[in-house]
Amino acid sequence: MPFVPSYRRLHDTGELKKRARSLEAMLESCVVCPHRCGINRLKSQVSRCHTGYLPIVSASTPHFGEEPLLVGTHGVGNVFFANCNLRCVYCQNYRISQNPRTGLHREVSFGELAEIMLELQGGGCHSIGLVSPTHVVPQIVRALDLAAEQGLTVPLIYNTNAYDAVEVLRLLDGIVDIYLPDLKYADDEMGYRYSGVRDYPRRARAAIEEMGRQVGTGLAIGDDGLVKRGLMIRHLVLPNDIAGSKDSLRWIRARLGPRTTLSVMAQYSPEHKARDLSLLDRTVRESEYERVIDLLDAMEMDSGWAQEFDSSSYYLPEFTDRERPFRGGADNTAACD
Repeated sequence: MPFVPSYRRLHDTGELKKRARSLEAMLESCVVCPHRCGINRLKSQVSRCHTGYLPIVSASTPHFGEEPLLVGTHGVGNVFFANCNLRCVYCQNYRISQNPRTGLHREVSFGELAEIMLELQGGGCHSIGLVSPTHVVPQIVRALDLAAEQGLTVPLIYNTNAYDAVEVLRLLDGIVDIYLPDLKYADDEMGYRYSGVRDYPRRARAAIEEMGRQVGTGLAIGDDGLVKRGLMIRHLVLPNDIAGSKDSLRWIRARLGPRTTLSVMAQYSPEHKARDLSLLDRTVRESEYERVIDLLDAMEMDSGWAQEFDSSSYYLPEFTDRERPFRGGADNTAACD
């Protein structure tokens, strides 16, 4: 049987349109993410994420730096949404995530967002990757309904920092095919100090559990050898164990199981404000990264990918180039399984 993305069925029954309305109602006194700002974004008031009613896009492009079973031969069609609900001091995308006046952003209508998705599919991309989607979920679902009406048929990837509201994720059940969340920290203090939120571990873990409930913790692979459905958790190793890798891996194993698909990354680079912070002003040492890889072996968690150690410069974006914001793009991940 040919693959049919989940959202197609919801579109055909009219349920996708109903979900869009339910999500849009959350914008009136915004509760779309855990900040629960209470701003009326339906009237284009700007909340903590610096986004009003219409979505803001910084770039859309075929991207070849994602995990191998997503990239294939034609890449993931990534849509990079401007602004973010976190303020990570080391964000490699800070030019678009934390600088609303950069001039790189473009506010788009729902129809235009649908056209972007369709153009990426038409260019051969194997899926649509929604990058930093948390603060614009209602807008995405409304545009998705329009795109489905016009023939969108590729899987939808939700590429998130995981600071997501569970009640919003529940409305995405049956819409998102592939969840690609980060798991950044295991400690509240680290989340507050380096990303500006006091409850990151609790919120992210609850969100990831909900994602796993929806799509499972394994991967469904299509006839083309690419992922069509599932959960893939990314964990970026940080200097001085700021990420609390051991605690996060223990949690994943206990709550989701040892066969949960992981993508462990060595690509940390001291970008943005991290250059001036003593604990973050360097790349990860090989010994620090190897300790995390050894933990995976000891815990018998061998499903997924681990980056080659020397990868800190491969994935740095340059968003002055809207068509190709990533200078590198060569895949440098190694399969764990």
